[in-house]
Amino acid sequence: MTFAHPLVLLFLAAPLLLMIWEWQKRGHPLLLPFDHASPARGRLLRRVITTANLLSPALLAVAILLLSGPRRLAHQEKARVITNILFALDVSGSMKTPFGDGTRSDKALQAIQDFTTYRKGDAFGLTIFGTDVLHWVPVTKDLSALRLSAPFLRPEKMPPYLWGTQIGRALRTCQKVLTAQPEGDRMVVLISDGESADLGGGAAEELGNALSADRITVYYIHVAEGQPQNETFTIASLTGGQAFAAGDPTALREVFQHIDKMQPAKLLPGTPEFTDFIWPIALAGLGLLGLQVVSAFGLRYTPW
Repeated sequence: MTFAHPLVLLFLAAPLLLMIWEWQKRGHPLLLPFDHASPARGRLLRRVITTANLLSPALLAVAILLLSGPRRLAHQEKARVITNILFALDVSGSMKTPFGDGTRSDKALQAIQDFTTYRKGDAFGLTIFGTDVLHWVPVTKDLSALRLSAPFLRPEKMPPYLWGTQIGRALRTCQKVLTAQPEGDRMVVLISDGESADLGGGAAEELGNALSADRITVYYIHVAEGQPQNETFTIASLTGGQAFAAGDPTALREVFQHIDKMQPAKLLPGTPEFTDFIWPIALAGLGLLGLQVVSAFGLRYTPW
């Protein structure tokens, strides 16, 4: 245990001197007449009364100890490194295709919401794309907007300029959003069911290297039968991520669970910090105060 204001401890000399004076003082002798007998010495009673009188200086010492700021090093929990996760959801017309007991779009949104429940502490955002890109929810820890957005993101409600699929354009726009985040890791989870024409001619390699340079990991999920286009494998591997094929809702859920295991939360060792440690001294003070109150009912000198 240490003290935030150690110089205050010098004032402990005052209650110490009071205790010494109280223990050694003789008091005021009083002569009483006794016939043919010697009065009792009363040494035990004197010691008890003197000890009771020491309680006031002891309480003063407790007050000085509290004012000096007792503290100790507390064990600091490990700090969690936040991961900024940006979902990029394809809202082109093909996402209306039946997928289990819903559509590809419905199941993708449901999987996204489920994913956020077991990634507590991370920040999430949502971008929708087709032939153009629209940032729907900014990267934030407040998940209410993300969870309430599902009814408005159905492909049938999208304007015509979002009916196509341009994955490259979506990833470049997501890159700008994530690089603007001041701290934490960066990850894009892109969900689509089509092929993109803007990834050919070496564009995939260039985009993958650019994302990797900005420490952005890309996971691509293909919610349709068959395999994703080769360029998505290239981008994902260059960034340290992976491309998946999810042909049904069960596989889609399993893919998200796999991503969670591949990208576990990072913990940094905490820095020990001083915290107040007053309870033992305060408890001792309460005990001394209680003894003083009890002793005041009978343990005191009377000069008559």
